[in-house]
Amino acid sequence: MITKKLYAILFFLVAVTAFGQQKPLKTSIDSTKIKIGSQAKLTLTATVDTAHKVSFPEGKNFGQLEVINSFPVDTIRKGAIYELVKKYGLTQFDSGRYVIPRLPVVINNKTLQTDSLVLQVNNIKVDTLKQKLFDIKPIVEAKSDNSFWWYLLAIVLVLAAIGTGVWWYFKKYRKPVVKAEPVVLKSPIEIATEQLQDLERKELLQRGEVKEYYSEMADIARNYIEEAIHIPAKESTTSELIEAMRSAVMRRKMTLRQDTFEELESVLRTADMVKFAKSKPLDFEIAQDRNRIEKTIVVIDRSIPEETPEDDTHTQLWLEAQRKKKEQKRRRTIIWSSVAAGIVLLIVLGATFGLNYLRDNYLGHNTKELLDGEWVRSEYGDPGVTLETPRVLKRMNVEASVPKETMALIKEMSTFAYGSLTENFYIEVSTLSYKKETNVDLNEVLEGASKLWESRGASNILLKTEDFATEKGISGMRSYGNMTLPDPITKAPVRAYYELYVFKQQGGLQQVMVQFREGDEYGTQILERIKNSIELRTLNQQ
Repeated sequence: MITKKLYAILFFLVAVTAFGQQKPLKTSIDSTKIKIGSQAKLTLTATVDTAHKVSFPEGKNFGQLEVINSFPVDTIRKGAIYELVKKYGLTQFDSGRYVIPRLPVVINNKTLQTDSLVLQVNNIKVDTLKQKLFDIKPIVEAKSDNSFWWYLLAIVLVLAAIGTGVWWYFKKYRKPVVKAEPVVLKSPIEIATEQLQDLERKELLQRGEVKEYYSEMADIARNYIEEAIHIPAKESTTSELIEAMRSAVMRRKMTLRQDTFEELESVLRTADMVKFAKSKPLDFEIAQDRNRIEKTIVVIDRSIPEETPEDDTHTQLWLEAQRKKKEQKRRRTIIWSSVAAGIVLLIVLGATFGLNYLRDNYLGHNTKELLDGEWVRSEYGDPGVTLETPRVLKRMNVEASVPKETMALIKEMSTFAYGSLTENFYIEVSTLSYKKETNVDLNEVLEGASKLWESRGASNILLKTEDFATEKGISGMRSYGNMTLPDPITKAPVRAYYELYVFKQQGGLQQVMVQFREGDEYGTQILERIKNSIELRTLNQQ
């Protein structure tokens, strides 16, 4: 029996921790096989000092087994040692092989883990003479109700059609617009003066809209300074604007006094306070700021000398820089508009046809890409396993973790895989050949597999098994079920489905495993194609 377990553990690389002669925590179960709905008693025994405190696990479920009874702790005193015995009643209402996971027991603030056990839940035989049996009905795909989204899409299309019709009608039948008389280009001072007059006619102050009044007045001043002196006044802060004006005045030899800069800066800072700090100037202060702006614009305009060729060069350079800046802004607008349109299109497609359609045809799906890609057919290991896979399997280095004395019993051991257990899709092919003929218990192999999965982070493992043999007479077992795995990115628990095929020969073992996310239709199709392509080489064929 020890030899069988050793081979199984070697095959699946399960690390076994050796405890001392007297374990402080023991795990046992009264029966490894029960019928559906029956109770199996799990016993946890802690051997501790009389001063130790022990806390046993509690919960409604241990893995996929339901806890229907949690019995009181029995205490047995043996001199200076206590033996604390905690029993649980476990059951399950679906047949299969279930793993009782490792449970935490706290002894004096130190957490110990129990051993994991396997419990076989068997069906109850049905009298088929009195009750006729019927075939299992085929799976019927549930049609999603997208009627709401269809109605929404229809409404959007109708509104778009109406809007297009109205636009076309007015474009074709509207009266031709009489062309206005050519507008004579005005100087910056004339434009600024008219804008200040228009500002007064809006009567913003009479309506109490002080913030809007100061905002427009500051914009008029900035626009004039940018057009007249050719400095970036619109995008500059007040400090940057005054500094740029001082540089321009020196460069162009303008005659501006210090009080002109101070009055302009005072008005702009007041406007900033009104806009951002919700300041409220008095009526006479507002009138003073209005007069200061008008006076400052006139003083600046009178101080501007006639442009020399050098000034004209600076002006042209400034205009070119402004043109490039506007072009960059226009390009950014086009790019962001395109991105927004693409997002809207994806949302409409997802709402109309469903998220699965959007993912499979536009965003991409890992297993769909594997299914639709170019498959390869190869032979792996010794005794060889030949099968088709969507990607070439890579050899995994496993011999380094096996003790030398154990490797002395093995002729050859190989493992090939694609992906990993926690990813969306995983394929593994393993082979093992012995130097001497050995009869291996495949049930022990499956138990070793479940312990290996636990060591890789799996939990709540459901094991269902059935015997089968290949067309060439090689006996084996098929194990299938599901398990909980951590997502490799979010670490959130996800359910995965697996199928494991194990074949035994007198001198070796062969294994094929496929695992994917539960409910993945493309993973199911890949599994079927791989399973139907499996060919096994016997040791007699070597």
